[in-house]
Amino acid sequence: MMRALGYPRLISLENFRNPNFPLVAEVLVWLAKRYEPSADPPTEIETEQERVMFVRSMAQFMATTANIKLNTKKIYQADGHAVKELLKITTLLYSAMKSNSGAGDYRPDETALPVTFDIGSRIQELKQTRTLATDITLKGATLFDLLRREVDLREVRQQVLSKNIELNDVESSVAKASVFIKEEIEKNKKLISNVATDEANLDAKIEKKKTDLDRSQKRLATLKKVRPAFMDEFERLEEELKKLYTDYIDKFRCLAFLEAEMDDYERTEETRMKERQVRGASSLLNWQWPLM
Repeated sequence: MMRALGYPRLISLENFRNPNFPLVAEVLVWLAKRYEPSADPPTEIETEQERVMFVRSMAQFMATTANIKLNTKKIYQADGHAVKELLKITTLLYSAMKSNSGAGDYRPDETALPVTFDIGSRIQELKQTRTLATDITLKGATLFDLLRREVDLREVRQQVLSKNIELNDVESSVAKASVFIKEEIEKNKKLISNVATDEANLDAKIEKKKTDLDRSQKRLATLKKVRPAFMDEFERLEEELKKLYTDYIDKFRCLAFLEAEMDDYERTEETRMKERQVRGASSLLNWQWPLM
């Protein structure tokens, strides 16, 4: 695949029987430029720190541009394990070259299955992207606030820097800070020493409350079992009260019914009286008096 991609020299697995970091670095740089001609990967690999930075930068470059995750430990080993990692990039480029070369005489196969895209494997990446977008937004807002305050803080900073710092003032400030810190330490020590006492007091109170609760529960259980002496009379009076309430409801309903009937009767009699008065008045108007 490297020969098909146009790599200028011949390589084989024999070159990676022993760790060969320069060759691995050369292949990585060539593949990176093959994938992105404008890429500018580091080329310094003399020291251990430079090699670590080289492997890290190349892995980050391939992850961001080609979405290929490289195992940095295997790359750093520069042996047969590194070849497997290099094959990830080589296979991608080789597949792209083959698809481009066969695009002219491509004929669709009617029996081929439709290509499916599994989004389930990308769910975690989508969550990480959303989290990163939120972090970027928050950091951008914080940076905006800090830059907005820079206009006011610049003058204060310049005033402070322009002042001549006196050694005596610095010593007095340090002494005051030291005294304040010592007081805080003593205060915290006292609080820590009081914690044990407070804890013992709280434990004693908790035990006392538990004892009172147990005693109250036992007393409640005893009272539930004991039947009061007046309970028989109370139940008898309760039954009588139910009967009296039933009689009261019946009488109240009868009374309400009779009152309603009485009101209807009075309204009817009042209507009749008005009708009689109207008829009497009309008869008087129609009466012909005899001529004198």
